[in-house]
Amino acid sequence: MKFIFLILFIFLTGFSVKSQEVIPIYSDYLTDNLFLIHPSMAGAANRNQIRLTARQQWFDVDNAPSLQTLAVNGRVGDKLGVGGIVFNDQNGNFSKIGAYGTVAYHLLFSRSELDLNQLSFGISAGIVQHRLDQSGFTDFDPIVSGSNVSDIFGNMDLGMSYYYMDFYAHLAAKNLISVRRELFYSDAVPSNQRKYLFSTGYVFDNNSDWSYEPSILYQLRQATNEMNIDLNMKVYRNVDFGQVWGGLSYRNSFEGAEYTTEGDEVESQQLRYITPFVGLDYKNFMFGYTFSYQFNSVVLSNNGFHQITIGYDFGKSRGRWDCKCPAIN
Repeated sequence: MKFIFLILFIFLTGFSVKSQEVIPIYSDYLTDNLFLIHPSMAGAANRNQIRLTARQQWFDVDNAPSLQTLAVNGRVGDKLGVGGIVFNDQNGNFSKIGAYGTVAYHLLFSRSELDLNQLSFGISAGIVQHRLDQSGFTDFDPIVSGSNVSDIFGNMDLGMSYYYMDFYAHLAAKNLISVRRELFYSDAVPSNQRKYLFSTGYVFDNNSDWSYEPSILYQLRQATNEMNIDLNMKVYRNVDFGQVWGGLSYRNSFEGAEYTTEGDEVESQQLRYITPFVGLDYKNFMFGYTFSYQFNSVVLSNNGFHQITIGYDFGKSRGRWDCKCPAIN
């Protein structure tokens, strides 16, 4: 109980610190990879999990952003969950690599072995290295060294999750620690990039092989008050060899980036993505694919963003709840 009160206190006080962006949040959480963004999901499922992702943007653009992650989590005992994440994020001359460790605590309020009623808390801490390759830069600026420069810093995330049968809700605070990015020599890059996430959804089951999961994910960046929301629909179908699933996600930002047109008119453009995704579960394995298409009026490329998720569930199952609740069962 002391651990629970500590986590609640941290959420309420909000940590009087600033933060640094670490792992970008895309739509891979929809492919059975919730632990990647919610530390409270470490060990929440009935079996231990390994999830490997690879994301590539704009195949027709050189040095386009790419991201690879490896996430492992499982239960230790009845209430304790642990996990770890390693990642590599590259964007042109700038890159990040890092590793996170997570501890979660799960409280069961169920009155029977079949009814799911679980409250979870999680905390993650890790170390990240930023690298900037200046070898191709010009020599006119005295602060440009012309070599590879890097810095190392730590950061942490907090989260809580609640599952009641087919209903769920998640809350997370990301990037809590203040870190100044000296690589860019600029006050224009804020040290505070703390981000808050809230997501909720419900799985509808009509007592057939089909089930439907509408959900939302809301993100708020503290320093700039930038907000965006994901509206998601996921559909599951039980088949002889396991389960197939797919769906659609729409992401919309509430603020727009201003730019000047050829006629010197200032216009604003909001971030908009549409992401179809598909996947399947076969025995202990899972495979998922997402494709994100940005349909703003001004885009760098129309080639879209591709991401693959491969997973494996291992260890002895802790039993199945009397609900669809796919993230837990």
